[in-house]
Amino acid sequence: MLHNFKPIKFALLTLSGFLMSACLSTHSQDHGFTQDTASQFVTVKDTALMIGETPYRFVGVNFWYGAYLGSEGATGNIERLRAELDLLKSKGIDNLRVLGGSEDGPMEKSVRPAFRNASSDYNETLLRGLDSLLVEMGKRDMKAVIYLNNFWEWSGGMGTYLSWVNNGEFTDLGDPNKPWPAYPLATMKFYSNTAAKALYQDYVKAVVGRTNTLTGKAYTHDTAIMAWQLANEPRPGYSAAPGMADLPEFYQWIDETAGFIKSIDGNHLVSSGNEGFMGCADYDPCFNEAHKTDNIDYLTFHMWPKNWSWVDPDNMQGTIESTKLKATAYIEQHIAYANTLNKPIVLEEFGLPRDKGAITINSSTEYRDRFYAFVYDHVENSIAQNGPLVGTNVWTWGGFGRAAHQNGIWQQGDTDFTGDPPQEDQGLNSIFDTDVSTIKVLSNHAEKITK
Repeated sequence: MLHNFKPIKFALLTLSGFLMSACLSTHSQDHGFTQDTASQFVTVKDTALMIGETPYRFVGVNFWYGAYLGSEGATGNIERLRAELDLLKSKGIDNLRVLGGSEDGPMEKSVRPAFRNASSDYNETLLRGLDSLLVEMGKRDMKAVIYLNNFWEWSGGMGTYLSWVNNGEFTDLGDPNKPWPAYPLATMKFYSNTAAKALYQDYVKAVVGRTNTLTGKAYTHDTAIMAWQLANEPRPGYSAAPGMADLPEFYQWIDETAGFIKSIDGNHLVSSGNEGFMGCADYDPCFNEAHKTDNIDYLTFHMWPKNWSWVDPDNMQGTIESTKLKATAYIEQHIAYANTLNKPIVLEEFGLPRDKGAITINSSTEYRDRFYAFVYDHVENSIAQNGPLVGTNVWTWGGFGRAAHQNGIWQQGDTDFTGDPPQEDQGLNSIFDTDVSTIKVLSNHAEKITK
């Protein structure tokens, strides 16, 4: 059900979507898709992303639940999906990082329904939702980065795969009987577990090799897809000491899995989804070693000032300037990695809570807006100098979604997605359609980089 839409506003958005689709269809073939030519895929040239002979720079968002909205199941809401895409496109936001795989297992805070369970009988309803999402994105000339697994529990992820091959044994994040860092130390065993990796590769083959049921077009020929991504935030454990033992398996898994995807689909880019230094056992050589393979086309990194204790939500005024200094150093560190590897790099996750850590939709976003503008300045400077930092996907787009419960805690059965995954307070990092000042920061950035 589509919540929080006033009738007049919804009518205008629907008319806007109709007019946009009509205009786009004059430049497209069947089902509103842009004509398939090699020049319309995103490619890599040294440290640049390219579409044809034109550099591709983008401002994007994380929109993990896109396939869920596109489905005809309990989570589906095609009217909201179209309205979200229309709003994003109108603001110059045309790159979406979306979830393409989730696992139904024992993790308490995993989103359900899931794309798959332990069997090979995958959830065709959600896969058709992904079909629908790509159709709607194609109509609007938007690009998708689709990640196929998750290190974290909120979509099932690697820990769930391990439970399927380990007689049901698992370690859940947040389990008081298995405190941090028990979860990452257990989950990193995925990279060396042959049976778990085989189940994952079966799913990868099914999705990457899929034919869209709405268009009859193979995913491998769909220019709405920019890239496949191995997983959300794959990392070798937690810190250098315990993580070091599995570094060779981690490196090998990235290389072999990226190569496996390329053996199915030679038209699209492949990236790892790794967080960067903070997601690489805090071991400086790890990032370059993991991504030097030719099977990885471009680099990614994430930046989380609150999670990393850079910023204090209760004292943003007193900690925002030191946060900016740390963010600058972190961005420059990863630009240096990209220059060393001669590959483009994307800051595909970064976020900041609303002021004072509030989750209510009408709360202030003053410091978030200032921080986002600061981050975008770095991207604009890189682009102006033909540097390797060429795009962003802010975490996260909540759009027209609203928290179902006043306390912000997600519950099984909630379908009015806000962008914050199930393990986090709903509204914590979401950018809603009413966050006019934040959206203005994004649209101003989009206008600058398109010039």
